[in-house]
Amino acid sequence: MKSLKKGAITLSLAGALALSAVPLNSTVVEAVGNGPGYGGNETINTSILTTYSEMADFLKKQDAKQPQMELEVIGQSVKGRDLYVAKYMSNPENPTILFLTQQHGNEQLTTEGALEFIKHLGTGKMKGVTDNVNILVVPMLNADGAMGDVDFSLDDYVASGDRNLPRYNAVGVDLNRDHIDKIQPETKALHENVMSKYDIDYMIDLHHQGASSERDGELVSGSILYPTTPNADPEVVEGSKKLGAVVFDAVDSTGWGHLGKYRGGDAETISRNGIAVEYGISTLLFEMRGMSDHEYEPYVLGQKSNGYLIKQTITTLESTVRAIADGSIDTQDTSFWDTLAFQQTRETE
Repeated sequence: MKSLKKGAITLSLAGALALSAVPLNSTVVEAVGNGPGYGGNETINTSILTTYSEMADFLKKQDAKQPQMELEVIGQSVKGRDLYVAKYMSNPENPTILFLTQQHGNEQLTTEGALEFIKHLGTGKMKGVTDNVNILVVPMLNADGAMGDVDFSLDDYVASGDRNLPRYNAVGVDLNRDHIDKIQPETKALHENVMSKYDIDYMIDLHHQGASSERDGELVSGSILYPTTPNADPEVVEGSKKLGAVVFDAVDSTGWGHLGKYRGGDAETISRNGIAVEYGISTLLFEMRGMSDHEYEPYVLGQKSNGYLIKQTITTLESTVRAIADGSIDTQDTSFWDTLAFQQTRETE
């Protein structure tokens, strides 16, 4: 584990942040139900997504630019790629939130949003927020999967471009089923050098799901869920539900966001459940609509939807840090969970 010292780091970011090529307001008008599915009818080009090396360069540039940010290497992937956490730890007494993205390599747009969020933290847009909340961002846990650098065939994956993006890490393991044994170097690094090291109060684990889920007859832009294992402390679960209330209010009220309740399992091998039990952290799962690549075509969403999904990620991260910073998370009404419908898979002809 090592910290990257601040200094005069000169980096070329030409093309480094792929979301810059995707205007954040370009598809918002169409949003939820109108973002195109793949269905073999649209090119899915992974070349527009941020590569691992571009992400690393971007993080180092922001670390040099932002006085309140510290970039730390928490470990290495199977293939030896450094794994990063961006830290904003102004006061150890502040409540702390962790944002975790890309446990699954083919779920990239949450990483794009997380990088844009980090950039926002260094601007006047988020001025003063980090005075009252500590923020940890792990923006690409499955770095090998994100680069398609794996020891199994990706011939059946549908995307074109410079790489395919599988769900699994380099040796074919689902990192989000490794939160008890912690065998893989990526999950081991997360637990040893983030979860165990910092006093974390909240975590949002950001994923992508299939493209055909709906709530109340309308395709969802995403879905959310709190810990469902019976071993989670009720106070932890209530904190998770409050976190979900902040996200739901921020996203579902936009007019382009539409959230459902996710049907998730109770296994503690899953981060949402295992981390809540082991560390007493309030956790929220957010499953964004559609994946960046997959061997099963109905799971992949056309890239014309990238803009609003990235924007949805930024909205989620910014709304939660503001609610924690100003204390309004403590008064959130969680009764909406009682009536929030589980998403259903839309029937197709």
